[in-house]
Amino acid sequence: MDAPITTGGGGTCVVGEFGTALHPSIYLYPSTDELMTMDWGLIPGFDWNWIAVWDVVLWRRGRADVSACLLAATAASWLLFYGTGRGYTALSLASDVLLLLLTVLFLWAKAARLLNRPAPPVPAMRVPQRAVDEAAVLLRAALDAACSGFHDIAMGRDSLLFCRTFLCLWAVSIVGSLTDFPTFCYASIVAALTLPALYQKYQECVDTYMRFAYMNLRMYEMVYERFSMKCFVRVRDWVMEVLKDP
Repeated sequence: MDAPITTGGGGTCVVGEFGTALHPSIYLYPSTDELMTMDWGLIPGFDWNWIAVWDVVLWRRGRADVSACLLAATAASWLLFYGTGRGYTALSLASDVLLLLLTVLFLWAKAARLLNRPAPPVPAMRVPQRAVDEAAVLLRAALDAACSGFHDIAMGRDSLLFCRTFLCLWAVSIVGSLTDFPTFCYASIVAALTLPALYQKYQECVDTYMRFAYMNLRMYEMVYERFSMKCFVRVRDWVMEVLKDP
């Protein structure tokens, strides 16, 4: 059953079985302030990691430094690989960094042994078996879902899935013809870290311009419909006159 939760503005949200909230006050969607004041603990099975992700994306709740670091790291890595013209790649950069790090640690350990100094504070690194098992389970589930979807499409069982897959692959093909994959990833990260925050800050202005653009679009659509109808009527009358003549 759906569970109502109370927002800070006095309204209520109805939460379905999948944890999706619907607020009736503003265009059927809750605003950012209402989302921050909702009692999310009443939602069964709600994952708090999504709140942390949105905090980073929207630069709020003390996570602006994390957002700034991610944006700076993305811009710096793009400039390092593509902007400076030095020919760096991810593999060459990782190799150089690891080579420098291992050399420094090796020389530090040898010098500390000769001078009776403490060794470098390098912790013992182990990969937990539980993490490996969880990653393997997630990978297996993803591969099973992809193989099942491919089999259903190949056997002609799911037309909707075929249409979705066709549109996604077509969009990927168009984007791939315009840019390469690393640049697309960098642009996506920058857009995810800037556009939502800018929209939250200038939401009223953006909504006003969007409504104005929508009204103009509807006006031009009505004009086009009237023009096309007049053309259709004229062509129909001309065809009828041609057919009536002996």
